[in-house]
Amino acid sequence: MTSEILNLSPQRVWKYFHELNLIPRPTGQMEEVTKFVMDFGKSLNLETKQDKAGNVLIKKPASKGYESGKTVILQSHLDMVPQKNSDVTHDFTKDPIQTYIDGEWVKARSTTLGADNGIGCAMMMAVLEDNLLQHPAIEALFTVDEEVGMDGAFGLQKGFLNGTMMLNLDTEEDGDLCVGCAGGTDVNVSFQFKPDEEIEKGDVAFKISLTGLKGGHSGTQIHLGHANANKLMNRFLKDIVRNYEARLASIHGGSLRNAIPRESFAVVTIPEQLSDDLVDLVSEYESLFREEFSGIENAISFKAEKVDLPKSLLPIEVQDDLINAVEGCPNGVISMLAEFPGVVESSLNLALVQSSEGQIDVKLLVRSSSESRKEWVCSSVESVFMLAGAKVEFDGAYPGWQPDANSELLTTMTKIYMEKYGERPNVNVIHAGLECGIIQSRAGHKLDIVSFGPTITGAHSPDEAAHIPAVEKSYDYLLAILENVK
Repeated sequence: MTSEILNLSPQRVWKYFHELNLIPRPTGQMEEVTKFVMDFGKSLNLETKQDKAGNVLIKKPASKGYESGKTVILQSHLDMVPQKNSDVTHDFTKDPIQTYIDGEWVKARSTTLGADNGIGCAMMMAVLEDNLLQHPAIEALFTVDEEVGMDGAFGLQKGFLNGTMMLNLDTEEDGDLCVGCAGGTDVNVSFQFKPDEEIEKGDVAFKISLTGLKGGHSGTQIHLGHANANKLMNRFLKDIVRNYEARLASIHGGSLRNAIPRESFAVVTIPEQLSDDLVDLVSEYESLFREEFSGIENAISFKAEKVDLPKSLLPIEVQDDLINAVEGCPNGVISMLAEFPGVVESSLNLALVQSSEGQIDVKLLVRSSSESRKEWVCSSVESVFMLAGAKVEFDGAYPGWQPDANSELLTTMTKIYMEKYGERPNVNVIHAGLECGIIQSRAGHKLDIVSFGPTITGAHSPDEAAHIPAVEKSYDYLLAILENVK
């Protein structure tokens, strides 16, 4: 594990980020990291407790002169998105994240970095350890399992939090103050079938591999036009099934619901005499994809490799229904917010297409700041896949976070920012799903919430990187907020 980041400023923040990255913490594997945070709080002789959902709360009393001020909640999530390229050997359940410095950026070696939301957690730990800081009473809330289902936030019980102001540290653009976010709904699609074991005599098999796409966060990066591996692969499959007598044996594209799919792999059979034509067509599509996504994607790879014949195929009807539905399903930005120019209102991420014996699963994530729009997009997806004969179910719905035009915290933070940096911060609503709306609904009392954080690019992909100067600036800003909120 590299430790060069320990020399970066602010040292406390990078020290705790380094220590967090020594602990495997993909969503669903929270025991070791929550124990680490619990032990940390107790080592500082601070009141430390854990709720039934696994969330950890550490309370730090107010400094002298701040006793009458409002209690401030600091909040970040402990889990990270485990993403790596298919050719990388890394086990997220036991291997630490390998970090390195590249100019002004901290990156990981071919995996996600965990800056989302590890940097926020590290800043909270640095604040808790700092005995010289002047501040009101602090409740540091470390939530669990945010990335898949926001289970920690949903598991909060009324009375666990007493604070009335909350700083969420999960925004990923320096200078942004976020005051609202989209809600979301998971869409789960399944096709059931009996495998077809009759393979045409003289057919051969090829593995088609689409790799090298950027992928990324399906909320904060959905508007950037990154290629969706599932959409591209099924576009190609439609061509070869229709024109080259191909049959689909298996498909596996994407990995996580909230990550834009970067890779897709399919095994197909085809008459041997058409093998060279298939290889040529794959090359043509590679050139086509690169041309269509020129300036957006710079490393698209589309290859065909001869493999052993599979034991079975998808039935023709199921194969065609799947390909047509995935090809025809909306994807990407659906609508924009009129009151916040440039901000996505509604989107759809066709995240995963995976076959197994007798079943195909398609997983999608619908996001929207509008509940009615969210329901409409969900209905559209349902219609497409029901026409294809699939079963469609909805799960994991979470509310958006509605902006508060009268936020006292926002007014204070804007004033502090202008005094420190000589410019107005960018107040916005983001399309990613934050825990703020859920925590607000579970707290049992009104919370005044603002989210901010340092610049983090490529979240939810192996390109994830944290901007070193922005981390220092965000921590400096956090300290100034705490010193000035009474």
